[in-house]
Amino acid sequence: MHYLTVSKAAQSEYVVSRSRFIGYIKPIDSVESADGFVDEIRALHPQARHNVYAYCVRTPVYTRFSDDGEPQGTAGKPVLDVLKNALLTDVCLVVTRYFGGILLGTGGLVRAYSHTASLAAEAAGIVRMRSCAVYELKLDYTLYGGLQRLLPRFEASVGQTDFSQQITMDVCLPLENEAGFLKAVAELSLGKVHPQRTGERFCAAETEKSGE
Repeated sequence: MHYLTVSKAAQSEYVVSRSRFIGYIKPIDSVESADGFVDEIRALHPQARHNVYAYCVRTPVYTRFSDDGEPQGTAGKPVLDVLKNALLTDVCLVVTRYFGGILLGTGGLVRAYSHTASLAAEAAGIVRMRSCAVYELKLDYTLYGGLQRLLPRFEASVGQTDFSQQITMDVCLPLENEAGFLKAVAELSLGKVHPQRTGERFCAAETEKSGE
């Protein structure tokens, strides 16, 4: 199981016919965090004419957008379409507009909001999150180097690590690599290391090409 989201918060800017469009994008995990991000951007730009937004939440599945005073269908929906076309979820995108005194027309607004949203998504980078198993490993220092060389073979990443009398470390790896990893650890340690499965979570895989 996997999904796409943005790897980090980012910002973009686009100026057309003296109107300034500023895009803000951020990974979120709930409706509450999305609404909080929208409020944060509004507070940052109290003098702006519009703070248009769109967001998609993965669990439970929910999408929302707002034109924030722009003509219906010219702002929030184009921003949401950028997220949907890139198959992004758990993400919120706000586009702030400072009006430059020249009307852009409906087509011009759609293009400006879509372009600003695309620039923001591109700046943030898109990452694929996939289901991963999490293990706790306890091992002697003599095995540490060998384990470090083993991890890339199974696309495993290391989380919290405690260096005391023994090394205790959390390892996260894709579910499909789980059996192979356990076998390799057993061979490396001659059966002395017994990884304890502590749960599952979504972890970042390779960065994807962002949608335009």
